[in-house]
Amino acid sequence: MGKGVTRMCSLQREHVPNRVGSVKSMQTSLEGIADKARRNKAHRFQDLSRLLNEECLIRTYAKLNKSSAPGVDRVTIREYGENLDANVRDLVMRLKRGGYRAKLVRRKNIPKGGGKFRPLGIPVTEDKLLQTAVGDILSAIYEQDFLPSSFGYRPGVSGVGAAKELCARLCFENVNYVVEADIRGYFNNIDHDWMLEMLKQRVDDKAFLRLVNKWLKAGVLEENERVVNPEAGTPQGGSISPILANVYLHYAFDLWFDKSVSKHMRGKASFVRYADDFVCLFQNKEDAERFYAWLPVRLSKFGLELAPDKTRIMHFNCFCLDAHFDFLGYEFRWRVNRKGKPYIGPQTSLKKMRSTLKDLNQWCRKNRHLGTEKIFKLFNSKLRGHYNYFGVTGNFDRLARFFHRALVILKKWLNRRSQRSRCPWKRFARLLKIFKVERPRIIKKPPRGHVQLALFPC
Repeated sequence: MGKGVTRMCSLQREHVPNRVGSVKSMQTSLEGIADKARRNKAHRFQDLSRLLNEECLIRTYAKLNKSSAPGVDRVTIREYGENLDANVRDLVMRLKRGGYRAKLVRRKNIPKGGGKFRPLGIPVTEDKLLQTAVGDILSAIYEQDFLPSSFGYRPGVSGVGAAKELCARLCFENVNYVVEADIRGYFNNIDHDWMLEMLKQRVDDKAFLRLVNKWLKAGVLEENERVVNPEAGTPQGGSISPILANVYLHYAFDLWFDKSVSKHMRGKASFVRYADDFVCLFQNKEDAERFYAWLPVRLSKFGLELAPDKTRIMHFNCFCLDAHFDFLGYEFRWRVNRKGKPYIGPQTSLKKMRSTLKDLNQWCRKNRHLGTEKIFKLFNSKLRGHYNYFGVTGNFDRLARFFHRALVILKKWLNRRSQRSRCPWKRFARLLKIFKVERPRIIKKPPRGHVQLALFPC
């Protein structure tokens, strides 16, 4: 299997040892690793496990979310930190003598709409701490390898950036056909053997790889108290899962598209990927159809399968004003401005808006017992979160529609807090002014004099 990955990547790996070792500052070590990985794309790192010392783990503890849910041992991050030095010292000693064992991962199913659930894995605090440190090391290495078209789970990039990049390519790359795809149950179907072989392309530390393998093989405690030993996948929600998921698709899809697919196309071809959601752009219809036939075959080699209800090929350019698709909660559609010229810009997808309003309705129903000041404060935070993500140029109309419907929902549940107390619109409007309810606004404004990435003329 290792030879297959090597052929896939078409890279000649260097097998000269590189002793990283323990240094005074973990940040300095990560910078050194990143610099080495950037300068030598074929280098394989050794002795990475020696970086997992007490100083490293104590620094990593400061990065953990102190309010995150505990694992099966019910030890919270704050409780673990009450005796942090002793706990970290014991963990490092077990790592050195090979006595560390990964604990069970607690499974929590989160509703995601349409009657479906997203299974999240919650590791214990000790595993979460160690996974975060290992994830930082892997990120320092692979951030130098990831392609610019990859946006998911990476520092300095976001879904908004992916949407803007997609807009730019739809306009400037002469795109006529779009293939949108989604991988079914991606996190649950990552092949463990392939995952380790991919990591070996950059890591030559058996102890470090065994540590990752322990987390991949860790048992999962379901909500019905049943223990499952997974043969594939990595728990979605674990600290190590995002970087592993990115590495897996980097070799399984990104490099394949960049090194092989694009060279066999007659016209321009590119892609934008965020985690397991990706959109591929083509100039010619024949190229799009050829790729559409190749894609499921390629992914099946790595144990992955496309979701048929979320994968399709479509004609998409400025002459197809009725064509549209959703990506990362945004709707992409060519529109016509007041001067009659077509342009494209991301808007909040109607499906995402309905889902968000449904969640908001449930939240208001469950929290209507709170005091008026408290409920408006929390309501404001939800509005700000929505504007921070969807507040892009050209999306003000959808923001205003969301704001109006959100107010209707809040007013409805405020009226149902008591059989006697009523909140007519006149009084409700005064409350909006008193508690300074967030109004719709555009957040992601480009600098003056720069090209707007959210709106493009055809």
